[in-house]
Amino acid sequence: MSTTTTGTGDRTSGDALVRLVAGCVLQYPGDHFHDELPRLRAALAGAPAEPAALLGSFLDEAEALTPIALCARYTGTFDTRNRRCLYLTWWVDGDTRRRGLSLVRLKRIYRDFGLEFAGEELPDFLPVALEFAARREEAGAELLQEYRAGLELLRLSLAESGSPYARVLEAVCATLPGPSPATKAEAKALARNGPPQELVGAGSALEPFGPGTDRPVDLPWPTTSEGRTA
Repeated sequence: MSTTTTGTGDRTSGDALVRLVAGCVLQYPGDHFHDELPRLRAALAGAPAEPAALLGSFLDEAEALTPIALCARYTGTFDTRNRRCLYLTWWVDGDTRRRGLSLVRLKRIYRDFGLEFAGEELPDFLPVALEFAARREEAGAELLQEYRAGLELLRLSLAESGSPYARVLEAVCATLPGPSPATKAEAKALARNGPPQELVGAGSALEPFGPGTDRPVDLPWPTTSEGRTA
């Protein structure tokens, strides 16, 4: 796992950089996405070659679009009707009461690892989980692995529709242990059975949620503010 030094002196692994950049491009692009491109490309210089190439290819294609066209592509891509949903608990709980409990649990996980969720999005929004997985890598990787089936089903659905966002999900999944399922049937089997035990570890960092803190860091997630991706 490669590492790079951020502007604040912290060391950030290559996998963390992939997750941060992916989290940025999976947010609604808005009018300022193109202004972020140089910083996103600079962050990828410290990332592993294969996911960096996937994300770089996506950035090239996004750069060629106007802001209006890119926003239209985003809103036309991610929805629940076509099973292309960016909310992780939706893949497990659907629109049921159980999902509310899952959202509360995610907020508690972030808090117990010293990160206070303060965004307007739901805590299961994939860019939020990706920022957590970049800042608390061991716990974050286990959280993504817990929702691996949903991530893979989203990746396969995006690929099936020919969406360039499939490359972004492929890059995210490349930061997790083990191969990605090749078919939806394999991904659904992963949902039923869970990841192989050797990929999870003997003791999950998420049970019981890891170390607490008296002064959690207040992060307005999701964000692309200065210092988060480079």
